Amino acid sequence: MQLFINIIVLASIYALIACGYVLIYRVSRVLNLAHGELMMLGAYLVLATASLFAGHPLVALGAAVLLSIVVGAMVYVFLMRKMTGEMVLAAILTTVALGILIRGVIVLVWSAQQQYPAQALNLANPSLTLVGDGHISLWSAVLVATNILVYGALFGFLRFGRWGMRMRAAGQNPLLAAQRGINLHTVYALAWGLSTLTGALAGILMALDSGVTGSMPIIALKAFPAALVGGLDSLAGGLVGALIIATAEVLLIYYVDPLLSDVVPFLVLLAMLIVRPWGLFGTREELDRV
Repeated sequence: MQLFINIIVLASIYALIACGYVLIYRVSRVLNLAHGELMMLGAYLVLATASLFAGHPLVALGAAVLLSIVVGAMVYVFLMRKMTGEMVLAAILTTVALGILIRGVIVLVWSAQQQYPAQALNLANPSLTLVGDGHISLWSAVLVATNILVYGALFGFLRFGRWGMRMRAAGQNPLLAAQRGINLHTVYALAWGLSTLTGALAGILMALDSGVTGSMPIIALKAFPAALVGGLDSLAGGLVGALIIATAEVLLIYYVDPLLSDVVPFLVLLAMLIVRPWGLFGTREELDRV
């Protein structure tokens, strides 16, 4: 039972991060390689809001989430918008530079030492006992529930929401979407805001569970294969890919060697690239356009 719980928790982490990669790529065909740093920034923002709203942990968490959305939108408005019409490689390298900049700012402001937002907010993290003597921490359980809610909301938003349909249209044919009166810059800013929101939620909940350090982007790097295995233009693929990666990783850690944890996601990715390069739910035509 505990093995199953560990798989679900790890899959939820990877899925919540992977959907951020998918949102950006699906709408603008850009790989956001600064997603891990933006996720980490969301976790550190909790430390800032905790001091501003001392004694009000829910307000502090809500403020950190809102700030993360604003940061994501600002990244597009003040940086990525300049890359519109440029080579895709230029946009990708811009996100790499952004990630390095965010890492430097975080070290300067909060130092490189491990921080514990839960302590700053005076929040406990008790262990919950489940069926079969399985155990899960409170914030890990919240993360699993958040992952379910986020995916459900995104599926509904993209399928039935007015702006969700505009995001889908911009991703499928931006020229036609613009001719139909859709403001592409607003759509792209929304996609960056939502992507940063999902990453920040993962970073905040992981930080509340076990603290945050400058190495948090490594987790986002391990979640990137989950998005690729499932298909970079498919939200459902990100969910399935995260489950595959997490299952392989936990089983190999448990039955073989814990040192393989950082290698497993990329071994699964290599196997998928050989068999089906566009991912389980990805579109082959979309891959050919990259």
